[in-house]
Amino acid sequence: MDARGYQQYKQQSINSMTPGELLMLLYDELVKRSTLASIALDKQDWPTFEAALDRCTDIVNYLDETLDHQYPISQDLARMYDYFTYELGRIKLGRNKGELDRLRPMLADMRDAFRTAEKSNG
Repeated sequence: MDARGYQQYKQQSINSMTPGELLMLLYDELVKRSTLASIALDKQDWPTFEAALDRCTDIVNYLDETLDHQYPISQDLARMYDYFTYELGRIKLGRNKGELDRLRPMLADMRDAFRTAEKSNG
């Protein structure tokens, strides 16, 4: 398969998504990468662990940067994203499985809450 064709298809797919679909894609990736980090931590695969947590941090930072601050809930979400960023940094530095296992369900709960809101909106 032509790699350029695939990249064009992928870019076109992303460009045609609604904002809600993009948000779900980001949260799904966040949960997936946090799970990958947990698996890599169990295997003591430090490069994969750190790369997965770096990607999680990038996603959380992007979510924070794209908040529309005209809505009151944005302040609460910004605080939540700050907390996630802080915890991801602590987990990465300490290679702390317990903290990662505590954070992962929170990320999944946020994703599920946004998914429910998206379904009720659509």
